Amino acid sequence: MTQNNDAPANISIRGLQNLIREMYFEKDSQRGTAGTFMWLMEEIGELSTALRSGTPEEIRGEFADVIAWLVTIANIVDCDLTAALAEKYGGGCPGCGQFVCECSDAEKP
Repeated sequence: MTQNNDAPANISIRGLQNLIREMYFEKDSQRGTAGTFMWLMEEIGELSTALRSGTPEEIRGEFADVIAWLVTIANIVDCDLTAALAEKYGGGCPGCGQFVCECSDAEKP
């Protein structure tokens, strides 16, 4: 497999979503949400394994895979992740509204 050495070093969430859409959307949309979700879950399992016993390179690779599959699902269901993140977290913690979370440890922020 060849890799494009001209790829940007810094990718925004919107840029990643567009990149993944350009590379994979036709195949992803044919697979559908349920099938793609199963791939995401497999990647989360691989991330779990890497976190327990992987090298830093393996951990980075698995984080990248999890994010890519999550973005793929967002593309399939036409969810703008940049807008979703700004809406939910742009004003601070969704629980307490602070930019440094003050929620109790018993709560999910």
